[in-house]
Amino acid sequence: MTSTALTKGRSWKIRARVQSEGDNHVQEDACGFAGADAWIIDGATSLLQPLGLPAASDPSWLAQTLSAALAEAACAKALGAAGSEEGVATRELLARGLVTVDRTGQLLVGQERVRFPSAAVSVAHLDDDGVELLSLADCHVVVELADGGVEHVIGELADVRVQPASEPARGAQDPTERRRLLLADRERRNTAGGLWVARREPEAAAHAFVARFGPPALLVMASDGAWRAVDLGLVAGPEEFLRSVRDPVAALELMHRLRSHQRDIGEAADDATVLVLEPGRRAQM
Repeated sequence: MTSTALTKGRSWKIRARVQSEGDNHVQEDACGFAGADAWIIDGATSLLQPLGLPAASDPSWLAQTLSAALAEAACAKALGAAGSEEGVATRELLARGLVTVDRTGQLLVGQERVRFPSAAVSVAHLDDDGVELLSLADCHVVVELADGGVEHVIGELADVRVQPASEPARGAQDPTERRRLLLADRERRNTAGGLWVARREPEAAAHAFVARFGPPALLVMASDGAWRAVDLGLVAGPEEFLRSVRDPVAALELMHRLRSHQRDIGEAADDATVLVLEPGRRAQM
């Protein structure tokens, strides 16, 4: 493999990558990019009995294994080893990555699916016409377009399906009932009527939300832990979030503000990851 091979055609160029562990002190996020493809993965906190996969936690194992699988698939595609790019590029890449996760999981835990770790994931693919974005669950992608517009993409909030039932009245919340509903929601994932996430089923890629936009000027991918800066009002929304993380120093400053604010209000901090990319120059063939 040569660097020249991977830079033919369109490719991403990194502007910033910032990761901060949450209060559990196990990093369960992952992100990366190779050639024209980029991704962010946010492992879901374990609620069911863990499988004991070979990592600091099961979600950490999934995040790192899927990230490596996506990198391998993206490099193979860039080198022309994965065939044509017909169809939806992001779905194809995610499906290939999940095939690798499934095969690796088979060696470690057999056919177990319900207790297998899961994650939210977003994938971005750059081509001559613009950018294609895929989202499963609640990672956030903000893209600044070359024409000045700003778009925000998210698949579905991970636990939103249990909110109405667990909080029948504003301010009312039974922790025991909420946990029961969350456990039931986890057991229904990647089934008809349940939330589709990145677990080990390649068919999850077909259930992802996909959007296409014109040529991008800047791409920001963020886990929901980093997006708490928006939820808590430290920045006003997607456009201000993008402006606040567009270089490494700015991104570090925002994450520091977020952690300080969470400490002050007594909120448990989740892992936070921000990946900022811009289109690289097109290589001369």
